[in-house]
Amino acid sequence: MKIEFETPAGDKIVAEAKPGDNLLRVAQAAGLPLEGTCEGQMACSTCHVIVAAEWFDRLPEASEEEEDMLDLAAGVARTSRLSCQIDLADGMDGLAIRIPSESHDMRRF
Repeated sequence: MKIEFETPAGDKIVAEAKPGDNLLRVAQAAGLPLEGTCEGQMACSTCHVIVAAEWFDRLPEASEEEEDMLDLAAGVARTSRLSCQIDLADGMDGLAIRIPSESHDMRRF
């Protein structure tokens, strides 16, 4: 399946993924600036992404813990999610994700 990312600069990057892959890991493998400091333990918001509106309701609902972490993220939108909490499944081909302009991967400095 293909996952379509839009970078903070507006560039489009298409990444290949398989059902069962985690969205954070797919984005990192594609070189996108998602730090994921807590490595998917939901203890930070450094993997915050904005899901395209047409996809948001098609994803499993965010947990209360995820919603709490999103309260700490910069640039949150109505369709914000933590990428570490999205496991890809059949039917997600073409999932469209935007990386917020506030995203910075401190591992790159």
